[in-house]
Amino acid sequence: MKYHIVTYGCQMNVHESEKIAGLLRSAGYSEEAPVEEADIVVFNTCCIRENAENHAFGNIGALKKLKRQKKGMLIAVGGCMAQEAGKAELLVRKFPFIDIVFGTHNVAELPSLIERKRREKKVVSLLPDRAATEDGAEAYRTSYPNAWVNITYGCNNFCTYCIVPYVRGREKSRSADRIIEEVRALVAAGYKEITLLGQNVNSYRDGETDFPALLDRVASVDGKFRVRFMTSHPKDFSARLVEVMKKHDKICNLLHLPAQSGSSRILSLMNRRYTREQYLEKVALLRREIPEAEITTDLIVGFPTETEEDFAGTLSLVEEADFSSAFTFVYSPRTGTKAATMEGQIPEEVSKERIARLIGRVNENTRRKSERYVGKTIEILCEDFDAKKGLYLGREPLGRMGYFASAENCVGKFVQMKVTRANGVSLYGELI
Repeated sequence: MKYHIVTYGCQMNVHESEKIAGLLRSAGYSEEAPVEEADIVVFNTCCIRENAENHAFGNIGALKKLKRQKKGMLIAVGGCMAQEAGKAELLVRKFPFIDIVFGTHNVAELPSLIERKRREKKVVSLLPDRAATEDGAEAYRTSYPNAWVNITYGCNNFCTYCIVPYVRGREKSRSADRIIEEVRALVAAGYKEITLLGQNVNSYRDGETDFPALLDRVASVDGKFRVRFMTSHPKDFSARLVEVMKKHDKICNLLHLPAQSGSSRILSLMNRRYTREQYLEKVALLRREIPEAEITTDLIVGFPTETEEDFAGTLSLVEEADFSSAFTFVYSPRTGTKAATMEGQIPEEVSKERIARLIGRVNENTRRKSERYVGKTIEILCEDFDAKKGLYLGREPLGRMGYFASAENCVGKFVQMKVTRANGVSLYGELI
């Protein structure tokens, strides 16, 4: 039997899909296949932004004809959208050909749901909500030489625009010892880059072990590998974390620090619990201690009541914080969040015009920073081969993707590349 997984959203969902693949393989599904050949199709959804939700609805609906043709095929929908209040019922009404719906808290029970569905042919399986737990699902990892390691589940921050605490539950940290065991096993298995994942890694705590202490332990594991982590909430970013980053060469000096807005007024409405000035103080702290460090960020435009002055603050923040790159979004109201009921919703045409200006400013910064690499030799961890370009590709420690030619298979190897040209966030060069 074969499976097909469709993933929406962030790296946390990518890793969750690896766990789903591991569960399916334990349940007798032998390999991943195109959707037309699959015996089970799993949608691992995201509801953080409306665009991802609409894509999921469209792709699920597109399977209606295939499902009619393949009577034995199962369709399962999981992830944030399935966990959101009322969405499971909506999915079943809108797509009655769905067989299984499971939430973010029930991933480990997918095999038992499959068995239940086989016994109850006409019943869509629904599970009750319960607190997020550290499931024991072994991931079927598909991102070699990179590996994702969850250190927390859920979120306690309740930003007014964000649905995550309502669908992922309250924050829960994994055991530090179990995390270290997992990292050691991954390094022993040949993985060369470990990324620690959490909605807010900086608030991690297991007894006396906080995130800087955990990061120190991870980076002290023997072996040649890199360490990354995401996401860091600015309000919890600390001098101790910078000390640990500075201490270990294994830790990449690339920090993803979502600002969301450059206006202190908007940040207050977002319940981010820091000001523009405090954010820039954190940036200055990092750059003072690690001058070569780079920062990426998330930025939202069109939040309720955002004025042109507020937006100008976001534009200027791009320059002042000197971001390496940024993920930019138009504010998307999420039912159940405080911001969705705020007065002063911004017209769509205004938001679109602002996002275009913001993207232009970010891209200009990104191109300028990439040009600085030309003529330099950098270390690349080769991740894959791009058949269309006929080039190998991988990232350097500060996150730029590098492309190069090689007669040998370089996947999983650290190589030295001299940069000959830059194109946006991408670098091209020759092996040394």
